[in-house]
Amino acid sequence: MEHFFTIIGGMGTSATETYIHQLNERTPANSDQDYLNYILVNHATVPDRTDYILDHTKPSPLTPLLEDFKHQAALKPDFFTLPCNTAHYFYDELTKVTDIPILHMPREAVKWISKKLPTAKRVGLISTEGTRADHIYDDEIQSAGYELVLPDDKIQQQTTELIYGNVKEKNHVDRTLYHEILRQMFVEKGCDTVVLGCTELSLAQEREPYTMHPVTDSQSILVDKTIELALKSRSGVKK
Repeated sequence: MEHFFTIIGGMGTSATETYIHQLNERTPANSDQDYLNYILVNHATVPDRTDYILDHTKPSPLTPLLEDFKHQAALKPDFFTLPCNTAHYFYDELTKVTDIPILHMPREAVKWISKKLPTAKRVGLISTEGTRADHIYDDEIQSAGYELVLPDDKIQQQTTELIYGNVKEKNHVDRTLYHEILRQMFVEKGCDTVVLGCTELSLAQEREPYTMHPVTDSQSILVDKTIELALKSRSGVKK
């Protein structure tokens, strides 16, 4: 197969399914051959990223992820995508085992804010506790000149319940809970935009979209960037 990309997914599987659905839905296609070439590695048994980040005595996701990237790099994809925000904790280590580009989802999300929301100053973040602890988004948001707004303990507990208790455990989105989390971030915390820093939250946005204020959906942004790069690669073949 010529000019394809590899998706290292399965963290979690329902969220990866949302990424694939959006990817296929947004690809400009009028025939089977117009769709994109890709390989999906749905590695559902990768240990929980947050568990490890908060407690390094827990099983590490790094070893299986390194193996996935090594094996897939041998097939020579044009690039990799990693639709799991928390897994970007290992981004620098993963780039050491391959010269093939790996899209950086948090970085792409912050770039999107500068392009689409030029007046934004206060950028909120809702995510897993692991993503909060690893500061990946913090660094990207603050280095871009924004004021970072983090959830208080109540909002974080609600977010954790939505991610784990709803989506991961039941493949269900509590619309009232999801919208209340965002309402608090926008109205009570005064955010200009809120980054959905977990792909389960992106799944929630797809199923029960919040439209009262501008949400920065990291997975949706990754979908658009993936399509952009894949189409550029394919057009290069045709020249």
